[in-house]
Amino acid sequence: MNYVGKWVFHSIGAINENDEMVYMDAEEYLNSPMPYVDETDEEAVADELKERQQMIGGQIAVCEDGKLYMLMPLPEGVSKEEVDQAVKAGIIKLYDGMMTDEPKAWEERNGELWLEVGEGMSEDGWAKLSDDDGHLLFMTTRYVKSE
Repeated sequence: MNYVGKWVFHSIGAINENDEMVYMDAEEYLNSPMPYVDETDEEAVADELKERQQMIGGQIAVCEDGKLYMLMPLPEGVSKEEVDQAVKAGIIKLYDGMMTDEPKAWEERNGELWLEVGEGMSEDGWAKLSDDDGHLLFMTTRYVKSE
């Protein structure tokens, strides 16, 4: 599989009542219960929905140069001037119009995509990011190739 390209949100995993991992698409995730939020608190619910929208808008850019960028959309209501100031001050980094951290290294091993996660995070500092179903799996979020 050619991993180079943009990967977009597909689904997010959660543990169901039978202690099994189930994956919810964007709509299911947005409408799922909020067990850690007081759902009578409108502000808390609104904040949680913003967080979920950010997660759904997340992307992964796998670049030919061996770099991988985790991308998050810019927050709603932020002006270009505010973004430019934050970039100039070193508060955020941008890649392809989205917020990102420093890129991570990736490599292909036996047809699978591996991500450098650093010493102490795994035996050799790398973790398999691709799954058997053709997704990239980062923590509990699955991404599907868009290009």
